[in-house]
Amino acid sequence: MKLLYINPNSTASMTEAVVRIAREAASGLEIIGWTNEDGPPAIQGPEDGAAAVAGIRKLLPAARDAGVDAIVLACFDDTGLAEIRAAAHCPVIGIGQAAFHLAALLGHRFSVVTTLPVSVPVIEENLSAYGLAGQCARVRASGLAVLEVEAAEAPALARLAEEIAQAEAEDGIAAAILGCAGMAPLARALSAGTRLRLIDGVAAAAHLAPALVRASRSSERA
Repeated sequence: MKLLYINPNSTASMTEAVVRIAREAASGLEIIGWTNEDGPPAIQGPEDGAAAVAGIRKLLPAARDAGVDAIVLACFDDTGLAEIRAAAHCPVIGIGQAAFHLAALLGHRFSVVTTLPVSVPVIEENLSAYGLAGQCARVRASGLAVLEVEAAEAPALARLAEEIAQAEAEDGIAAAILGCAGMAPLARALSAGTRLRLIDGVAAAAHLAPALVRASRSSERA
């Protein structure tokens, strides 16, 4: 089974990190990653998301030609999910969607720790659209820009750990969802400082996308 992670932004180093985490999570799958070179360097809010969609769509014919079985949109805002799903030849899942649903399936009430405040309304709208707003205690903005998170320097790690600790103390939750693709490589380090279960959407999508592929194939045979 072949999964394609599309990074909606144009930062290739983030694509590389996402693919590495996905391969660690699902070692039996063929996982590749493409970067939307027409996208903004980071997606921070709805305007950046809207600017990325055309570039993602341009990659879809090549995805079909490459024999991709499922596409994962590797932006926590699930950038262009409905439009890309409608246009793609295969199942499409977003890393935000995957993280929310995995948390719900595991029975966890959760909070989301994300980047800037501009992303909070997008995430809250997605939770409502997926019918999972009731599972989420709070969407928390760390105040870090996406590329600050991606750089993974000590002050950014400390700030994320602080926000996770506040969520654990205040929100009455069992899990915290890491609300940015750039946080995926930080999950292990951040887990060491909390009793919460940390859920990363990149890994969550690697677990859930194969099930979507199998379900799609079963429905086609029926």
